[in-house]
Amino acid sequence: MRIGQRATLVPVAGARVNGVAMSLTPSELDQLYSDPSVQAYKPQAVLAQLASGGVIAALCYNLPEPPSPSERNPGYAARLRAVAGKVGLPAEYVTSLQ
Repeated sequence: MRIGQRATLVPVAGARVNGVAMSLTPSELDQLYSDPSVQAYKPQAVLAQLASGGVIAALCYNLPEPPSPSERNPGYAARLRAVAGKVGLPAEYVTSLQ
């Protein structure tokens, strides 16, 4: 995951990202991604490995052009760490969110 003004996934061989899988309706997705701050995100089909060991097909919304490696938003990264901690993602992953 690369965090600039917002976060997006960037393919890296052997890399791993943690997150939360949710079930949303098409209208809920439209509403969620209608805000101007996230309208640039586009859905990508992925396979997600669940903590239970199962694998599901999912949509992951990502930016078509990721932020540059030098772009930073410390406040946004701090909010992501707070949410990641609250939902129980691994501590070492939470601290890696910079």
